[in-house]
Amino acid sequence: MFAGTRRRIVSIWFPRLATDRALRACPVDGPFVLSQRLGSAETIFCLNAEAEAAGLSRGMRMADARSFCPGLISRPARPDLDTRFLAGLRRWAERYCPWVGLEGQDGLVLDVTGAAHLWGGEGPMCADIRARLERAGITAQLGRGASRGAAWALAHFGDPVAEAPEPDLLALPVAALRLDPDTVSGLQRLGLRRIGDLTASPRAPLARRFGPDLLTRLDQALGHSPEPVTPAAEPPQFATRMTLPEPIGLESDVMAGLTRLLTPLCDKLAAHQAGARQLLLTLRRVDQASQQVELRLAAPMRDPARILPLFARGLAGVDAGFGIDQLRLEATRVEPLAPAQLGTAHAASPDRLADLLTRLGTRIGLENIHRFLPAESHIPERGFLIAPAAFSTAQDGFHAPRPRPLRLFPPEPITATGPTPPARFRWRAMPLTTARATGPERITPEWWLEDENWRHGLRDYWRVETAEGRRLWLFFTPQNPGWFVQGEFA
Repeated sequence: MFAGTRRRIVSIWFPRLATDRALRACPVDGPFVLSQRLGSAETIFCLNAEAEAAGLSRGMRMADARSFCPGLISRPARPDLDTRFLAGLRRWAERYCPWVGLEGQDGLVLDVTGAAHLWGGEGPMCADIRARLERAGITAQLGRGASRGAAWALAHFGDPVAEAPEPDLLALPVAALRLDPDTVSGLQRLGLRRIGDLTASPRAPLARRFGPDLLTRLDQALGHSPEPVTPAAEPPQFATRMTLPEPIGLESDVMAGLTRLLTPLCDKLAAHQAGARQLLLTLRRVDQASQQVELRLAAPMRDPARILPLFARGLAGVDAGFGIDQLRLEATRVEPLAPAQLGTAHAASPDRLADLLTRLGTRIGLENIHRFLPAESHIPERGFLIAPAAFSTAQDGFHAPRPRPLRLFPPEPITATGPTPPARFRWRAMPLTTARATGPERITPEWWLEDENWRHGLRDYWRVETAEGRRLWLFFTPQNPGWFVQGEFA
């Protein structure tokens, strides 16, 4: 990368990354482990130094661990949070050099070629890394060398206290070459226990017996084969900002500035085939105070003409004070949005519905606008689901063997006898006369579910048209005779 400069790599290994992350969030004293379930057994995923000193190890069954250490404290492992924590450490490590990559699930690799002199040399730089991580409560082991493989080997198998600039790589065990356990066991059975033993052995027999990966790893560690450090790509930042030469205070001026911010933001969203689901507009005043206007959209959008009017209600309550001198617009929540086909007659219909939901959602909240979704059940109360309209997709799978009422409510008892609908009955203080009755439709309970309303067994449903104009849905319970009204047809 730098002509005439020796390549230098620093490897950082976090042997207790998961437990360090958990203990930073909620510290505890004493032995502590994170557990995970493998098959039918619960095993140790990661453990702290106190638990390791008590004789516990990774992969041990939790039942055995508690017998060894009765005071053991455990929590479930969260690999997703560990991945996010490691990504945060990678961004932190960019303070030392721009080329920082991930090394497996618990390590980082830094290409510090040409950057170590900014910290007074490799020794002071590694000492600063180790000191900062120690103050943060993170256990780390560092290794540095002329190749990525050598740095990894020294971080995992070298002396964590030694500060020699060029440790003896050949004296490390063969496991330091990042080989699989079967290859390591095979080499040890042949008496090849250290890297120096491999360099002194003929290469052709080793390649025939263990494959080319062994020699590739050996050459990478010795620096004979290149192994680049690829920094992780930063996620795109969907944000735009405008600093004004003169403060503004009119709502029309803010809308004009917002128009200029929306266009490049939507262009960037389109380039990534994404749409904004949540937008945040920050207005900075000349007195350094700021106000925020949040807009939650019912569907992913990237059309400035559709988004701009939706900000009008939020901007109406903004106090400009002595003036606004900076506007910042950020898409805080982004979802994939494929390119739309233009020119179709029905293309605008979903957009108009999303705009309507967004306008209503700014007043009453998107989570308060519901839609019905079909559910697999023959019981009337379970034949549908209620979901927020902005976070679900409309479905057309509703099907019933018989007509169902438009309004469905909890069963309301009425006074009647016999298995057929009564000629006259009183419901909600209204005297009603049966003009026509259709039925019965027998519905049995779902015995595999616990439902207090259906514990009494069968129901015989009738559609009853009354002389007063009411069209009701009644049911009779034969096992415990009684009549109830549960719905009303249109």
